Amino acid sequence: MTPVDLTSTVFPVTVTPAALKQVQRLIAKDGRPDVFLRVGVKGGGCSGMEYVMKLDTVRKSIDLELQLDGVTVVCDAKSAGFLNGSTFDYTGNLVGGGFKFENPNAARSCGCGTSFTPGKKPAQQG
Repeated sequence: MTPVDLTSTVFPVTVTPAALKQVQRLIAKDGRPDVFLRVGVKGGGCSGMEYVMKLDTVRKSIDLELQLDGVTVVCDAKSAGFLNGSTFDYTGNLVGGGFKFENPNAARSCGCGTSFTPGKKPAQQG
């Protein structure tokens, strides 16, 4: 994978209003100063790559950042190639509800939606 140029990179993930509203609730409940949402991917899950979504307070030098209505959303540059063009959404449905990624780079996803098999080559930023 080609390194991502952090100086001219567009944030790889679109956050829906429903997801933003739920993240705002979680951050308010968390209460830590300087907390932000980290999205990304890591190896694992039943399909090869697992989505990451967590509240965090530690920045990395390779982080990309997005500010939305007082919420900071961060994604590391390595994950950005796998998430480029993705949408992060939230639904309150009783069955199948919660946070989810809609990822155009996924060749296939597991049934629960928490992991995916990447396509042949991650999408590039910029």
